[in-house]
Amino acid sequence: MFRTFFGDVRNYGLLRKGYIYQQRFSLVNVKLKWVKDRKLDAAVAGQKDLKAVEILVSIIASSSECCLPIYRLNPHRGQLGLPIDLKVSTFIRRYPTIFVESNFLDSGGTPVPSFGLSPQALKLHHEQVNILEHDQLELRDRLCRLLMLTRDRILPLQTIDQLKWDLGLPNDYPSSFVPNHPDRFSLVHLPDNRVGLKLLFWDDKLAVSEILKNASLQQDQEDIKNGTLAFPVSFTRGFGFRRKCMEWLKEWQKLPYTSPYTNASHLDPRTDESEKRVVGVFHELLHLTLHKQTERKNVSNLRKPLGLPQKFTKAFERHPGIFYLSNKSDTQTVILREAYNGRELIQKHPLVRVREKLANLLKKGLHDKSRGYTRDIDESNSDIESEMDEYDSDGFPIITKEGWGRGG
Repeated sequence: MFRTFFGDVRNYGLLRKGYIYQQRFSLVNVKLKWVKDRKLDAAVAGQKDLKAVEILVSIIASSSECCLPIYRLNPHRGQLGLPIDLKVSTFIRRYPTIFVESNFLDSGGTPVPSFGLSPQALKLHHEQVNILEHDQLELRDRLCRLLMLTRDRILPLQTIDQLKWDLGLPNDYPSSFVPNHPDRFSLVHLPDNRVGLKLLFWDDKLAVSEILKNASLQQDQEDIKNGTLAFPVSFTRGFGFRRKCMEWLKEWQKLPYTSPYTNASHLDPRTDESEKRVVGVFHELLHLTLHKQTERKNVSNLRKPLGLPQKFTKAFERHPGIFYLSNKSDTQTVILREAYNGRELIQKHPLVRVREKLANLLKKGLHDKSRGYTRDIDESNSDIESEMDEYDSDGFPIITKEGWGRGG
């Protein structure tokens, strides 16, 4: 563990000196090896299915009869991230503790499957709705800070859609959440005919990075005076360092820190200090997410809005002590190391706790189905763990090459 340095980004007394200093530091060609972290992989396991289930629960719960025929659910498969060869109905039937199936006859007398929600799933959905209503301002500020990271304070809805589950936004946030805050947000038409979300009010109180918030607790006065900040760093056991890499990292940590909420146009993108700003942007972005993680592809459209250089995601590989790249579920997920103690989040948002309950309900249904039967759920036993070989330590199906579980 390296000693953590923090500083006040509003102290720009050494800004000019820092600018001249950083121009002397060209981007060092350092490549650090990737080391598997089973505990952080466990923090990712099952998230893909959980996200798809939560979206489906929200869609079904919003219907007038809290039950929808399959042909009304199929158009939403793009949001679910299901493999091309996996039917929505097949996926739904994997989780009998969440979804209740029924049938009705169409005009030709053919039975059409419909899906509603179990009492337990509906109860958890209501918990989520209550949290969103109670924490409207917290969620508003979270979305404000995301837009404040961008250069023009605007993001296309498609880009926000990729992050809405990570941010805890309602599935229908453009119609159910944004209109509640007309003083903060506006839907606008972009030059490419897309719709974007624009920030209307800049709040200086929100433009303080997580590193700066912790400065008074983790920074000595000399570092504050110098305006230098460094990131909390830790490595997976077995991670080996060459001396050259160690020296580079120590020097890199001592470089001036540029807040992700300030203009960084003065930085040369070919320098280590510019890379440190990129790391700072993603450090802040991951702090805005509920699970302090997101799929790498979710940030692919953020380069221009965030004012980042080409190949900006290379920072994840170059700084494995800050970020962990998990390959679980056949996708790359970026995790903020400092947010976890082993596989557990250190600080859990109320929505995360509800999602954990939903995840336990998912696992319970898979376990029962694997034994060839489905029984009524006893809420007090909803966190039963599986001891079968086809499930991982989290109780989720072992991931196949296709990225989806076998259990169902």
